[in-house]
Amino acid sequence: MNRRSFIEQIMAGSGAMASAPLLGFPHVAFGATTGTYVLKGNSELSADVVIAGGGLGGCAAALAALRNNLRVILTEETDWIGGQLTQQGVPPDEHQWIESHGATQLYRDFRHAIRQYYIRNYPLTHAASTRKYLNPGDGIVSRLCHEPRVALAVLHDMLAPYVSAGKLVLLLEHKITSADVTGDKVRALKANNCRNGNDLVLSAPYFVDATELGDLLPLTGTEYITGSEAKAETRELHAAQKANPDNHQAFTVCFAMDYVAKANHVIDQPGEYNFWRNFMPNITPPWPGRLLDLEYANPSTLQPKALGFHPEGIPTGDMLNLWNYRRIIDKNNFKPGFYNSDITVVNWPQNDYFPGNIIDVSEQEFSKHFERGKQLSLSLLYWLQTEAPRPDGRQGWPGLRLRGDIMGTEDGLAKYPYVRESRRIKAMFTVLEEHVGTANRALITGKDSGNTAADFYDSVGVGYYHIDLHPSTGGDNYIDFDSLPFQIPLGALLPLRMENLLPANKNIGTTHITNGCYRLHPVEWSIGESVGLLVAYALNRKVTPRAVRENAQMLASFQQLIRSQGIETHWPG
Repeated sequence: MNRRSFIEQIMAGSGAMASAPLLGFPHVAFGATTGTYVLKGNSELSADVVIAGGGLGGCAAALAALRNNLRVILTEETDWIGGQLTQQGVPPDEHQWIESHGATQLYRDFRHAIRQYYIRNYPLTHAASTRKYLNPGDGIVSRLCHEPRVALAVLHDMLAPYVSAGKLVLLLEHKITSADVTGDKVRALKANNCRNGNDLVLSAPYFVDATELGDLLPLTGTEYITGSEAKAETRELHAAQKANPDNHQAFTVCFAMDYVAKANHVIDQPGEYNFWRNFMPNITPPWPGRLLDLEYANPSTLQPKALGFHPEGIPTGDMLNLWNYRRIIDKNNFKPGFYNSDITVVNWPQNDYFPGNIIDVSEQEFSKHFERGKQLSLSLLYWLQTEAPRPDGRQGWPGLRLRGDIMGTEDGLAKYPYVRESRRIKAMFTVLEEHVGTANRALITGKDSGNTAADFYDSVGVGYYHIDLHPSTGGDNYIDFDSLPFQIPLGALLPLRMENLLPANKNIGTTHITNGCYRLHPVEWSIGESVGLLVAYALNRKVTPRAVRENAQMLASFQQLIRSQGIETHWPG
């Protein structure tokens, strides 16, 4: 389908009108009644780069492009930007050096702004407000556990000047539905307004796929991989013997809750409660029992491991108290009486959903599994409220209260599934376990486990997380093992064939195994920021992204540029 046919279709069905044109985008105006940008005149909107997906990678790509004087269109299918940190409700999973290095300067500025938001606006105790590294929730999982809405506010603050100046058009609740492609180039995308059904045509010299599932890849005909590869193909130590393109990590529908002692906030019994209450995961090696229980498979050993739960933060012996794991508000950080309870996010083994797949399926199939994932999470809440064993010998905590206001939803659950795995481009270079896995790298290099990850000549960023794969739709239990502080190679950001489409989420050139350490918050941000700079560099130099990698002088120049803008390309030492 060509771009003219896109426009003709939209003109036939569009009655959208607006007030004054948006500065820098002459065919766009601000709709006073809807609070969104709508097309005016020829129903086509163009920019220097169109970024599909407003998650951390998409926002970082937009900010990098904008600060280098590009005009940007950023689309997001939900009404919240921020991806896994906001719409999915997951506090940042980060490495132990995050406060000083191992991420971009812009990402650290973002984290600092979150802390400052609490200091400016919340009644913190003196001790909390003067703590060098404030952690509002003091959750175990991260040095910065915080509310989704605060990250959302900070991201909007960071983008606001560019919206005001007319350099950024932010299209919330817009989903890309088709693409106009000629040969190896994308010419335009069609975006559907999820509220009114109108379609927009978005054109640009460059397009960035920052969607959660790599949605642009099939739409544009970009070659990609899904699921798990075979050991014979990748030579990876932890790869399966047989490839399975339908084998993906579990997704999770997260939710937030607090606890009101002596109150009764028990929800209606979920429709699928009996199913999930008795659900026995059919995975290998076997799960120790029912999914809804305080025992799970230790990710690193796969042996049964007991977990604790107490919603008042009381220690549960030597067991992890799940309440404290992803706690986003620790009431003790705030003036007495401001919060009557902590607030925690539930993203636990017990609500990982792996009975069905959401990649390369119909919209109906996606919705079915999303709804079943919601049923699982509501069933977990109901079980906690009514049946969970307590230290005092009783059952259930009826004072647990679902906090939909924290997630910005009526049903109390996250707006979008927490996605751990996406479609992945067939890339100029694919990161394998031998590049980043501690044991596999030792086998390849002949060194001990204290060696370093592969040194990529085309590094455009760094990151670290242990390789962490959750139970999968293909029947795998956890795959969890040590990795090494790694680099992000430019080759993994370049599709084999497409010239002007770049990935900026979990859809880069990794394998099923190495995705397990490249999928976390700061790495996604680093990927997006480098991609935004790559677009700016390519446009300014009038070269292709592939040429940047293939020409040693240009590659060195590009790496110097990104380092000058706060992106680390190597780990210290």
